[in-house]
Amino acid sequence: MEPIIKIENLHYLYPGDEIETLCGIDLELHPGTFTAVLGRNGSGKSTLAKHLNAILTPTAGRVLVCGMDTADESQLLRIRASVGMVFQNPDNQIVANVVEDDVAFAPENLGVEPQEIRRRVDAALRQVGMYEFRMHAPHLLSGGQKQRVAIAGVIAMQPKCIVLDEPTAMLDPSGRREVVETVTRLCREQGITVVLITHHMNECVGADRLIVMSNGIIAADGAPKAVFQQREMLEREGLTVPVTTALLQELRAAGMDVPTDALGIDECAGRIAARI
Repeated sequence: MEPIIKIENLHYLYPGDEIETLCGIDLELHPGTFTAVLGRNGSGKSTLAKHLNAILTPTAGRVLVCGMDTADESQLLRIRASVGMVFQNPDNQIVANVVEDDVAFAPENLGVEPQEIRRRVDAALRQVGMYEFRMHAPHLLSGGQKQRVAIAGVIAMQPKCIVLDEPTAMLDPSGRREVVETVTRLCREQGITVVLITHHMNECVGADRLIVMSNGIIAADGAPKAVFQQREMLEREGLTVPVTTALLQELRAAGMDVPTDALGIDECAGRIAARI
């Protein structure tokens, strides 16, 4: 299967900086997958995200989106219609005074016919569980609800991929859960490729793939169960493992014969119960 995004030897140096933020990234992202990108502040994860739909373009190397080079300005609209972005502050993404008008904004700018816009808006709001709020004022919604509206606005463009750059950073635990459950469902049920940039370990548990960024390079890349076994590496990067993994590792260190690769709470409890 051809990758939806292909990154080849990506380097990026911000103007005025002396040290590169990205130092030769090679990466392929495939259709229908859920990839989480983890790393401390300054690791390069948000800079990487901004290259995925040509907000930034490489200093060296190249990024291909559905075969289109992000450095090719003539392809910019097609690239951004293929890869939608959701950012961390939902208030900065709201442009209208009514939820359904906000979701309609992007497809209107793409020149979509009014009847098709109506269909897309209703479908997108249903997909994120916000259809009943379609006539509400966005500023009266909770943070998690605002982010779900922002995600609906991206869905209405019918992208092949959604990139979320720390979308839960400003949300409470309930809002974080709403957003992660929404994008997970979009990936699993709609086949939309999801790239989630985060610094919350527990948001990575349901991903197919976990990438750890460190000083502009990829420090680890694999299934979350495998990456979270590398506890020493994660601690060096200022990261932790999910509480379930930490518990199993502590029990094993204390002499209990339990596997340490369970991530979900129910799975973790099952592994412990099986050994009692």
